[in-house]
Amino acid sequence: MNLRIVSIVFALVFLVSCNKDKEILNTLNDYNLSMESKGYHFGDALELPKEVTDNAESISISFGDKETSKLVVDPEFFTLGDNPVTFNIKKKGGEILNQDATINVFAKNPEAILTYEIIKEYPHDPKSFTQGFQIEGNTIYESDGQNGESRIWKYTLGTTTPIAQTAQPDEVFSEGCAILGDKIYQLTWRNKKGFVYDKSSLKLLSEFPYPNVMGEGWGLTHDGKNFIASDGTKNIYFLDSSDPSKMVRYISVAGNTEAYDQLNELEYHKGFIYANVWQKPIILKINPANGEVVGKFDFTAIDKLNTKDPTNDVLNGIAFKGDNMLVTGKLWSKIYEVSIK
Repeated sequence: MNLRIVSIVFALVFLVSCNKDKEILNTLNDYNLSMESKGYHFGDALELPKEVTDNAESISISFGDKETSKLVVDPEFFTLGDNPVTFNIKKKGGEILNQDATINVFAKNPEAILTYEIIKEYPHDPKSFTQGFQIEGNTIYESDGQNGESRIWKYTLGTTTPIAQTAQPDEVFSEGCAILGDKIYQLTWRNKKGFVYDKSSLKLLSEFPYPNVMGEGWGLTHDGKNFIASDGTKNIYFLDSSDPSKMVRYISVAGNTEAYDQLNELEYHKGFIYANVWQKPIILKINPANGEVVGKFDFTAIDKLNTKDPTNDVLNGIAFKGDNMLVTGKLWSKIYEVSIK
């Protein structure tokens, strides 16, 4: 066999091999795309197509710096919601094929549809770009956003007259707030820091950096042990009460058929986290142990009365007055007290 024939044979073998590799990756891609909307639950096996498994000596899944060869949705590696991964296929001939994919993991149980009844309405300052919203006794503590307009202030429920307030510098965009003891803590959006105030006077006492893992500051609450923060993603972070710059742990949030991101204003009440989803008229009830959405409120009826610009004056305020919920929004003129059915 002369050199030319050898070259042709080699080229044909190479072409067949490349086409086979492409077929394997296309088959895997089609399978992954078909599973994105259906999703998985913890404990489910990844039943990859026969075209892939028959041509593989081994298959592993990479999650950044972590890797597993178990083709099972294991909570040691996966979180609820979307998981960007890379499939690593070692062929029987030793070649390695790689393909990126997104694996969605959903909660096993459907979330309950939670209902409510409006029992009272209170005035709310329609100029307030509400970011954080807390109540203690009959006093509302509110954090307002926007550069040049950000502030922390408090007022008696039923009025809009400030009892005390502190404005932030023009370059600060304030976000969520939470009460702990005789202090109130406030996040900022992209300034990578939070503020600590005296709860009585709202005098600024100190600042703190929030953890680098949080790209931005959005919502903030407290569960009696840790601060709980959101950053506009699917993640909720538990921060050390004595040093909010340190993350204790985090959870990712998803329901039975849907992953939720852009989690915003937060409230902790009787063992659950309540979170609104930015620019949507819904509030989620979340299990803080694992991020599972166990219930969902639809506030479309209230939202329609107040939201004229769906990108701006949206639902964004959750607090509990006893067992009743107070809800408001950015630039809304009302606070609604609702009883939960």
